[in-house]
Amino acid sequence: MTDKKRVVVTGMGMLTPLGFDVKSSWEAVRKGEIGIGELTRQKLEGVDIHVAAELKNFKATDFLDARSARRMDEVTQYGVIAAREAYRESGLAEGSFNPDRAGVIMSTGIGGIGTMEREKTTGLTRGYNRVSPLFIPLTISNMTAGAVAMDLGFHGLCSCVVTACAASTNGIGEAFHKIRDGYLDLVLAGGAEAAITAMGIGGFSTMRALSKSSDPKRASIPFDAERDGFVIGEGAGALVLESLDHAQKRGAVILGEITGYGATCDAYHMTAPDPDAVYAARCMSQALEDAGILPQEVGYINAHGTSTPLNDAIETRAIRMVFQDHADRLKVSATKSMTGHLLGAGGAVEAAFSILALRDQWLPPTMGLAVPDPECDLDYLANQGQDFTFDHAISNSLGFGGHNACLVLTRYRD
Repeated sequence: MTDKKRVVVTGMGMLTPLGFDVKSSWEAVRKGEIGIGELTRQKLEGVDIHVAAELKNFKATDFLDARSARRMDEVTQYGVIAAREAYRESGLAEGSFNPDRAGVIMSTGIGGIGTMEREKTTGLTRGYNRVSPLFIPLTISNMTAGAVAMDLGFHGLCSCVVTACAASTNGIGEAFHKIRDGYLDLVLAGGAEAAITAMGIGGFSTMRALSKSSDPKRASIPFDAERDGFVIGEGAGALVLESLDHAQKRGAVILGEITGYGATCDAYHMTAPDPDAVYAARCMSQALEDAGILPQEVGYINAHGTSTPLNDAIETRAIRMVFQDHADRLKVSATKSMTGHLLGAGGAVEAAFSILALRDQWLPPTMGLAVPDPECDLDYLANQGQDFTFDHAISNSLGFGGHNACLVLTRYRD
């Protein structure tokens, strides 16, 4: 199919440790606020983890009726809430569209782990004949996508990408291609995660992936020489993607444009990125080629930037491989320094932040960056955002299993 359509973003929703909608989350980013605090949900004996990026004072019934909330794992609650905001802000509720050509791709890295833990406890203590009949529907990873489709009445493709921390970036990229190539008019795409649980924390802790810092301001510190792991977070992000002609016909407000997508696999190790960074770099190059732009046209990268010793150095290496001399002029930051690592939801939230950065012509900082690392030698906007004129941004996501995903996001112009 040669007649490729332009794909735009017309609505966004999010639930983050910084705020329970796009407006409050972005305002917190603009202020350099850190959504990380003392771990209150799961304090585990013998586990040396002190902080997390929790959804503070979250009550599902503030957003959902009580019956619906009971019939959803937390991951689905988060996803539905973010999707409703994106749908509402897109103006689709007031307009007309063909639901048969409206799809959903809501991704996750882990799925309903909270329900799994609770029902396992029920089985062990009360007998497995007392396990909830909703155990399977609440646990399976695709249920958030299904719940969003049912909530909004979308009858097109309904799918869930499960590629660890690259999940929602892969999902948005696949949605972009489905619309660009004419298979669908619009897709609500994003991701959700709710893994601040005993097994979530225990599992990441024993593999030495989490920061052991007890200082929220020195825990998620991407690119800092003293980084020692990521801070686990939770939440959701959702974007309404539409073909430009579909959005224009209904008079939608256009927030930004998606112009390129790349996806590769290191095929190297279960959890560690390939130190040669070849396929992380190739992923960015693919996305640029898909967008039809040159590396020197990119102004900003929202890095995966997890604050782990391996990731940040290798991602820096990949950026230098792709951008060569232009790497020294690039602006790079990691908003995980403020949100923590939202795992499978992180890519969607970071893509939304990148769209907002393009809209406002303002770049978010990397908070907490204080001690330079010779292996991380780019301009990471340490502790201070800045006004900046640019037309193209990249949002990177890298996941366990060697998954690499990259989006090119572009300032919208008629």
